[in-house]
Amino acid sequence: MEQKHPYVIKEQPGTKSYCACGKSQNLPYCNGAHKGSDFHPWKVEIDEEKTVAICSCGRSAKLPFCDGAHKAQE
Repeated sequence: MEQKHPYVIKEQPGTKSYCACGKSQNLPYCNGAHKGSDFHPWKVEIDEEKTVAICSCGRSAKLPFCDGAHKAQE
């Protein structure tokens, strides 16, 4: 998850599984690459169409959502 900015995505309603291990080939979504580790995807219920910012640095206090913590790295 060493991207400098969050993944900004227009999401549709439904359950989303965001990657927590950083190994997915489909970031920011989980593809199961964490299997065999202690990581589990961040499961989030999106109630209505909206734009979300998914953390890519792993330092957010509001995971899986971005809280701007990446700005301290810039």
